[in-house]
Amino acid sequence: MRRSFVLTLAAPAFATLALAQPPAAPTTPPTPPAQTGAPAGQENAVAATVNGESITLTEVDTLLKGTLPLTPLTVAQKRQMRIEVLSDIIDDLLLRQFLRKNGPKVDPAEIDAQLKAFGDKLKKDGKSLADFFKETGQTEAQVRESWTTAMQLTGYVKLNTTEEQLKAYFNANKDFFDHVEVKVQHVVLRVSKNATAVDRATAKEKLEAIRAEIAAGKLDFATAAKKNSHCPSAPNGGDIGYIARKGGLVDEAFAKAAFAMKSNELSGVIETDFGLHILQVTDRKPGTPSTYEKSATEVLDTYSDDFRTELIAKLRKQGQIQITVP
Repeated sequence: MRRSFVLTLAAPAFATLALAQPPAAPTTPPTPPAQTGAPAGQENAVAATVNGESITLTEVDTLLKGTLPLTPLTVAQKRQMRIEVLSDIIDDLLLRQFLRKNGPKVDPAEIDAQLKAFGDKLKKDGKSLADFFKETGQTEAQVRESWTTAMQLTGYVKLNTTEEQLKAYFNANKDFFDHVEVKVQHVVLRVSKNATAVDRATAKEKLEAIRAEIAAGKLDFATAAKKNSHCPSAPNGGDIGYIARKGGLVDEAFAKAAFAMKSNELSGVIETDFGLHILQVTDRKPGTPSTYEKSATEVLDTYSDDFRTELIAKLRKQGQIQITVP
């Protein structure tokens, strides 16, 4: 199962905790950074509490290591990066909590079989499971929990979804299953999830002014991106290449807007968790027509990703979440 999601174009790509893919599937577990540890005296500091369950600062900094820039950060900048990493950890914990109560049971023997298969695969590359655990900074228990959660989610979705629903989902997202791609360029102004309403409004006003200049022919899109975009693509005129409708490295709101546009059309201001964007589609690849029958496995996989996103949003609203990250 893929973890859909974040627009990594405007911010560092952070590793995620839980949903590593069992080795029987096409992809292997993601590689979290090695253990780093919190500052002396803060090893057991609580970064957040989720429905009474604590997340430590050490867990947050473990995932943060490797994404930090070479230049020193201010206290405020480091805290902001911790909060962004913490958001992913909270999502994963909320999902695990839900599945503990509602998900189907997973026989430990299934995980044993997955580990054996993965170990056999590693041997072909001259490595062992012990090497894998050391390199990724994970314990066997953590990997088992990750794979168990992934299998529980798939099982829960299967039990609570009809084939009619999956067929309707296929038809609504045929661009994705046909593997249609669009080439996109964008200008993004980075705005934190926790930005104030005033800061967000200021950024939107600035971006709307940039858009107005482009629309009036006073400024071409590439120049606007080079001058203003908070994205590594800025030097390339904001060109991020071809994207798929779902399952890639872009936020759902971003992809949805891009696929609804005609070539060279200028979008309005689009808001994602990572900022405010204007975008332009410069090309479209038609892909290959597909059928539900041939795409059934991929449909379930992608549907599960979207189900997960919607479920977590619901759990966040219902849950008791207290953030205390220093």
